[in-house]
Order: sequence, then C-alpha cells, then structure tokens
Amino acid sequence: MTIESSWRTAKTILVPTDGSEASLEALAVACDLAKRNKGKVYALYVIEVPRSLPLDAEIVSEAQKGEAILARAEKVADELDFEVESEIIQSREAGHAIVDEAESQRVDLIVMGVEAGSRGRFELGRSAQYVLKNALCEVWLRRRPAAEG
Repeated sequence: MTIESSWRTAKTILVPTDGSEASLEALAVACDLAKRNKGKVYALYVIEVPRSLPLDAEIVSEAQKGEAILARAEKVADELDFEVESEIIQSREAGHAIVDEAESQRVDLIVMGVEAGSRGRFELGRSAQYVLKNALCEVWLRRRPAAEG
C-alpha cells in the first residue's frame, strides 16, 4: 500500500486524547480525513488506574476530567461539521488500552498528538512508544512544536 492510498482508504480512526493542544489537533486531522473518506472517528480518554486500586475503582475526579476533555474534543469535531464517538475507559496503562481499543474497534488508523519538549528536545512518551511498537494498524503522530517563550 502506498502512502497516498493509505490516507485515502482509512475509514475508522482512533484518536486518544489527553486534552493537550496536540491531541486536539490530531483529532482535527482525523476528522478531516474521515470526512473525506466518509469514515468514523473514535475519541478516547484513558484513565490510568494505580495498581493500589482495583481496575474498576471509581475515580470521580479523573472521570470528570475525562468528560471535560471529551466535551472539548466533540466541540473541535463540531467546528469541523463532523461527529465523533467518544469513550472513557480505565486501564493500568494508557498505551495498552489504546492498542486494545484499536483492535476492538477494528480501526484502520490511530492518530496521536504529541508535544515537543522544551528547548527543541523531543521525547516520545511511554504510551506513544507502546502504541507505535504494538498497534496492528497504521499509526500517525501529529507533533506540535514547543511554544515559544
């Protein structure tokens, strides 16, 4: 498959979001692509549950944070005249949850937003590394430059 054809055929796209500008920009890219391909976008927020708690523990503050972040993601999609499906899931590790959700939803593509570090340094987070290494589908990273300051 060529690069050109891969973006033309992606119908189902998963976008993990943490509320960062980079993840919201990744969502916008995914919405544009899915709109063009008459596809679907899943926005995902992962609550990482500490090992000291049961996996199904109710973490109200994190759930509220996730709801607010997904509301922002839905607003970004609305501004692009696109509707996304959003979900909050709980897991020990976000990377594992993202890969599992991608397989469960049978997505063609995962689009992740990543932030540049300070002074031009770039470190890929643990979740993004895991997804890049283990996802069965294509993965795109949308890197947001560091803010000047």
